[in-house]
Amino acid sequence: MARNTFEPWIPEEFGSDVITRIVQNSVVEAVGSRIPMATNSRSTPRSAGMDVDVVDKGGAYGEDSNTNDDVVLTARKFGKAIRIAEEDMDDSLADILKVKMGDWSTSYAKTLDNASFAVTAAPGTGIPFKSIYYLLSQTDAGLGYTANTNITQTGSGGVTYDNISLSLGKVEGGDYFDPAELIAVAHPSFRAKLRGVKDLQGEPIFIQGLAGTPDTIFGHQIKWSLGARTSATAKSSPTGNPLILWVHPSLMLLGVRSGPESIFIDGKDGTAALTDESILKMRARRAFAYGHPAGAAILENNSGS
Repeated sequence: MARNTFEPWIPEEFGSDVITRIVQNSVVEAVGSRIPMATNSRSTPRSAGMDVDVVDKGGAYGEDSNTNDDVVLTARKFGKAIRIAEEDMDDSLADILKVKMGDWSTSYAKTLDNASFAVTAAPGTGIPFKSIYYLLSQTDAGLGYTANTNITQTGSGGVTYDNISLSLGKVEGGDYFDPAELIAVAHPSFRAKLRGVKDLQGEPIFIQGLAGTPDTIFGHQIKWSLGARTSATAKSSPTGNPLILWVHPSLMLLGVRSGPESIFIDGKDGTAALTDESILKMRARRAFAYGHPAGAAILENNSGS
């Protein structure tokens, strides 16, 4: 009878090659607000802000009536398995497990960013949570937001100073705007386009950082993400319209339930011994929500160029 094995999942340690690759390739993992999750779902309070009145001498203080609510984070699993023949592991000079874990980590990072930033549809099969793009494309009467208000499309004219400035202005006019915190997240295809955009004084609005300093646009740091491209479902290589997202990292709520972690099922015993094939499984459980639509804006390059 085949032996049942219950090898534990092995979490990646901070500083490992897998973690390093994920942070290098995922903006959400690198700068999002990490929310530890002890269960599958977690409710995170969301403040509606607080008003201020001018109070006359001897006058009564008015009481704030803003309605606070919460954002629910629900963890979803990102994973993949690979079957490896024992002969390949024994005969290869390369560390196959290390190589494949590195490949997975890069794809996971891009898929997580795509799911968080650019998927155009509601959560469902292949769509783990509401992306920022989807959030901004829907009306939320309770939050006072109308669908597509903060999404600007370039049109056939492509990327220009005016439409970049217009998209930034959408978030600058909101109650959640914090100039010290706001960053841009952009698909790398914007790099070539932004290099040619100048202000009225002929100065470039895109400054490429030197000697480790960050790239900036309109004075805000740019983070580059291959996941910042529209897609119908979460993908590691999306092919839709490239995006620039203006976001506040404090509003990017990343629920961390477990992982990244891996488990190796050895092909030397159990039922796998009949084929001499081992299996490497990798996974991470994450949740994502953006705190408020007024705190984000998007420029979508729908020009086709």
